[in-house]
Amino acid sequence: MTAPAIHVRAVPGIGEVRPGDDLAALIADAAPDLLDGDVLLVTSKIVSKAEGRIVAADSREAAIDAETVRVVARRGTLRIVENRQGLVMAAAGVDASNTEPGTVLLLPEDPDASARAIREGLRERLGVTVGVIVTDTFGRPWRAGLTDVAIGAAGVRVLDDLRGGTDAYGNPLSATVVATADELAAAGDLVKGKAGGLPVAVVRGLGGDVLGEGTAAELIRSAADDMFRLGTSEAIREAVTQRRTVRSFTDAPVDPGAVRRAVAAAVTAPAPHHTTPWRFVLLESAAARVELLDAMRDAWIADLRRDGKSEDSIAKRVRRGDVLRNAPYLAVPCMVMDGAHHYGHARRDAAEREMFVVATGAGVQNFLVALAAERLGSAWVSSTMFCRDVVRKVLGLPDDWEPMGAVAIGHPADAPGPRPERDAEAFIEVR
Repeated sequence: MTAPAIHVRAVPGIGEVRPGDDLAALIADAAPDLLDGDVLLVTSKIVSKAEGRIVAADSREAAIDAETVRVVARRGTLRIVENRQGLVMAAAGVDASNTEPGTVLLLPEDPDASARAIREGLRERLGVTVGVIVTDTFGRPWRAGLTDVAIGAAGVRVLDDLRGGTDAYGNPLSATVVATADELAAAGDLVKGKAGGLPVAVVRGLGGDVLGEGTAAELIRSAADDMFRLGTSEAIREAVTQRRTVRSFTDAPVDPGAVRRAVAAAVTAPAPHHTTPWRFVLLESAAARVELLDAMRDAWIADLRRDGKSEDSIAKRVRRGDVLRNAPYLAVPCMVMDGAHHYGHARRDAAEREMFVVATGAGVQNFLVALAAERLGSAWVSSTMFCRDVVRKVLGLPDDWEPMGAVAIGHPADAPGPRPERDAEAFIEVR
């Protein structure tokens, strides 16, 4: 069998592109020999110029700010961000090269729509059915060097899903999805070059194997599936802001390993006198959770009755505590004061205890943030602090372990709503 062959060539003669230019017409004039099944690789820079995405900017940084939705990582002046097109890339794709001083180029507003317009224009002018990919240059995590990838596409199957098939040895393919559009973009970059003034390339020979319906938006991994979304100091800061009190959980099981990783983060918190005041009791069985929560409920009801509350009032209060009962996993953080100093002076001993309480709280905060980074929701509820003897008895804990609330853990049933903005300056006093 003859091995398949493809031909990749740059298209000379495009010339300088200006706002308002018809890119399809320019390409048709430069490449009148296009054939059905060809795939055009068009550098985003000329698309941006034709679409008037040239803006005046006193500084490139201001333009990057305007295009940024989320900062993913920062080192010095370099920023990796998610931009308004949903792409995670350096500097939001804002380009200050090959444009007039005092101006910058933004990426096309809708690169998939740009690719469709070029494809339709070539069909009208040359009567050919081609695929079009709008490309831009990306760096990649864990890999040195840059490569072109697809940011817009029309008439191309951008992903080749091989799952369900078998390899040459008959082994099932269960995770193989090939980013065909990105592979084509990178091939085109080999002949276009970065400084050769050749912004368009043509791939010939793939024919119907690659043409089809698809958009480059399909190449953007969703936040829920992105295992590396929270991988830097900026991402940890995002995890802090994502941490919410979640009161409604799905039935999906919680990975015990994720909780243990959160405990590992918790015990890095600062503590007095080089002590380790944190202990975490993990209630992984339903029976253990029910036994504890039933005992706590009974103790709470007894307390409320002693306070003279009506049965209706008691029932309402107990229902409000169902956040713990509805969670598929519970953790009980405890404080121990091993290593505490005893001064024999009420004020100093009280301050010593406060240091341990603060350290325990810091550990719990680490725990909650780490759970958020694991995409787990949580609610820190103080109820165990009101019946510590009951909790210690049910869980078989030492007398010197002080339960500091309980943490309900699970997969959030609903997406969190917007967090109210708080002005940090309102919480700052400078002397």
